[in-house]
Amino acid sequence: MFPWVIINAMNINKKLKIFGVPIIVLISLILFIYLKYNAGNQNMAYVIAIFAIIIGSLTLIFETAKSISKKIFALDYIALLAIGTALYTQQHLVALVIVLMLSGGNALEEYATARAKKSLTSLINRIPTKALVLNDDKTTQEVDVKKVEVGQTITVRRGEVVPLDGTILSGEANIDESSLTGEPYTVEKSTGDTVRSGTINIGDTLTMLVTKNVHESAYSKIIELVEQASVEKAPIVRLANRYSSIFTLVTLVLCAIAYFISHDIYRVLAVLVVATPCPLILATPIALFGGMNKSAAKNILIKTPASLEQLNSVTDIVFDKTGTVTVGKPVIETLEIVDSGHSESSVYSIAEAIERNSLHPFAKIIVSEARKLHAPHKSATDVHEQIGLGIFGTVDGTTYTLTKSKENKHSISLLEGSKIIAHFVFEDKIKDNFGSTISTLKKLGVSLHIFTGDKIENTNKISELAKTNDSIISITSDMKPEEKEAGVQALKNEGKTVVMIGDGINDAPAIAAADVGMVFSNEEQTASSEAADIVLLQGNLDTVISSINIAQNTVKIALQSIAFGIGLSIIAMILAAMGIIKPLEGAILQEIIDVIVIFNALRASV
Repeated sequence: MFPWVIINAMNINKKLKIFGVPIIVLISLILFIYLKYNAGNQNMAYVIAIFAIIIGSLTLIFETAKSISKKIFALDYIALLAIGTALYTQQHLVALVIVLMLSGGNALEEYATARAKKSLTSLINRIPTKALVLNDDKTTQEVDVKKVEVGQTITVRRGEVVPLDGTILSGEANIDESSLTGEPYTVEKSTGDTVRSGTINIGDTLTMLVTKNVHESAYSKIIELVEQASVEKAPIVRLANRYSSIFTLVTLVLCAIAYFISHDIYRVLAVLVVATPCPLILATPIALFGGMNKSAAKNILIKTPASLEQLNSVTDIVFDKTGTVTVGKPVIETLEIVDSGHSESSVYSIAEAIERNSLHPFAKIIVSEARKLHAPHKSATDVHEQIGLGIFGTVDGTTYTLTKSKENKHSISLLEGSKIIAHFVFEDKIKDNFGSTISTLKKLGVSLHIFTGDKIENTNKISELAKTNDSIISITSDMKPEEKEAGVQALKNEGKTVVMIGDGINDAPAIAAADVGMVFSNEEQTASSEAADIVLLQGNLDTVISSINIAQNTVKIALQSIAFGIGLSIIAMILAAMGIIKPLEGAILQEIIDVIVIFNALRASV
């Protein structure tokens, strides 16, 4: 559009670009008043007025044309009719005032929407663009992943993200699949097992046979799901537009009555001027912007103002489990000492000495816990790790092994030879305030669901906690990312307003598909944060309740402002139809109404 060509050419910052049109209109309004009433140069004043009115009305004209083509009844019709009538009656000052308020309101909403909004760039950039292809002569060559073909062999070094789907050729591998499954426990794989793109190799360098090209690999499919869900998300009916039909009808009826009684086009213009729906247009974005600011103070980042409108009417909340309901990082729940000849302190000393330089997530937890307990520092020699068997080392002349327990896959056993010394039992604990959160949500009348990639047996404690808090949670386990998205879509198809809360890449498609997507920010939240409408900057579940409370309060204030603005406007329209209020007086009165509405809407930020 023409005004944006001018503004972009000026190479000014983003805020000025958004508010560029109302700034141009405001300057033109000041120049118009000076030239017409002070300098006496009416011709130049009219040229400037027409220029500013055209620039300020272009967006309105395009939006009106779009709404007409889609058979949508919008508030823009009254505003456009008022501007047209003002120009027809040579009331340029009135037209400029109307255009200023409309362009200012639109800019304010655009600024609120643009605040903190990101693209899918970092989601796409997370996956490697290069792969190390293993040649026949055993040398490696870095190749663009798009050029790697099915059947080629690639290597993935320790700590690297797997670039393509494939099967393991190199024997044993230790894979972190949390980015896809959401579960915090690593998976040991061996020759012939499938490895998916987007997962991380935390063991030694592995070789794998590529089985899918870059477009068919798991991570690319997730990106496609996120993009598709974002595009297909239905636009909401804006708060102000819900009242536009009745308000427009009342306006047109009063215009007809005014003209029928007086045959005076200026009375019609006066009615249209005071009917210009600035209170409706301004109240919602200002209140929503205030709600966004209030949320930010509570570490809740709202990307789009419309999210607050949707959150106000939530009926169903879907939680991911790991990292959302639970802490997301395993901790040592218990240390079971089997050999009475060892104390807790000695067990931690031995385990810490062996695990000190291991990259395994459980090893880091053991080392951290040993240091917290100030266990005596020991040194280990001949430390070596074998995937599938465990890690070995010699401490004080005795050889020990730390290996996965046969009885519990989330347990590590310390052995001296074949004798079991102790078991480290790990658990991803439920967040402390989960019980109180679901109780509060139940009182709000919200239905609760959990979609998890974990096994059903690992959700028993959540079910028990829900019953303790007199709440019911529908739990669906073993879900893939696309199944979570389908579950959210199914709820939406039932007419529910759905909030999806997650924290990992595996949640991203469902978060994008939900009416409102929320994500707990953490160090591995790229995809989900990009897909989400709301980012919770702390892991505390209280922020979920806070965001809903803020949304409800914000929408309540916006509705109060709308009702107050409509009420005053209708009274002013009646007076204008009776000839008591003139067009310019109506424009001034409308500005007073706008100021009142704005101040009331600003309460949302308190």
